[in-house]
Amino acid sequence: MMNKKSRARTRHRRAHWKVDVPVLVTCANTDCGLRTPPHAACRHCGMYRGRQVMPPA
Repeated sequence: MMNKKSRARTRHRRAHWKVDVPVLVTCANTDCGLRTPPHAACRHCGMYRGRQVMPPA
């Protein structure tokens, strides 16, 4: 049978559960420049790696 973990031990273990700031890169399209997640098409202009992959919003 396991003993109950105290509140201090539980909180000490959870002290490292921090939320990181999401990584964003600037869109390569010179007209756009919107910050987007890496390896994803820009939601504003629809460009990905120099190609138009979806219609602009």
